[in-house]
Amino acid sequence: QFTQQYQPAACNSNPTPCKDPTDKLFTVHGLWPSNKIGGDPEYCKIRNPRKRAKKLEPQLEIIWPNVLDRTNHTGFWSRQWKKHGACGYPTIQNENDYFETVIKMYITEKQNVSRILSNAKIEPDGKSRALVDIENAIRNGTNNKLPKLKCQKKTRVTELVEITLCSDKNRAHFIDCPNPFLPGSPYLCPNNSIHY
Repeated sequence: QFTQQYQPAACNSNPTPCKDPTDKLFTVHGLWPSNKIGGDPEYCKIRNPRKRAKKLEPQLEIIWPNVLDRTNHTGFWSRQWKKHGACGYPTIQNENDYFETVIKMYITEKQNVSRILSNAKIEPDGKSRALVDIENAIRNGTNNKLPKLKCQKKTRVTELVEITLCSDKNRAHFIDCPNPFLPGSPYLCPNNSIHY
């Protein structure tokens, strides 16, 4: 699961306010191995200790900032690697490979959700949107595969917080995202009136 968060909504949905102003775009929240059924793996054994190369950090600061605390990107990345990334073995070989993979997916493979939405003329202008319009825009950029959307209602407004793109185990093909939010979940997106 390649999850990207819309910065303003991620800050609005967090109990602790963000320390810095946000950008109106989706940036990486994480790359998380998952199971089609059952819970997703977490905190797996690190099999190859190769660390993240410092040369990746300037790119990561742009595409994968710690939105909640921009003074601590490295702590955020480290937590994501330990909690999720290590579970991607053998597809993800080590910490450096994990971060190189994310950069490749976001930039080279054009899995940037902001760009996909913009190509469908859906811009971050605070307008109310229909769920089907957002899903169709993402489907057009992912070979007609269903994304996983996370929304959150704050006061009377429901905001689009995250969009997840899913691929097969080898990251060769997009797949429909498993485990959508179920009715009754506070993160389920309504059919209409989603603000982005």
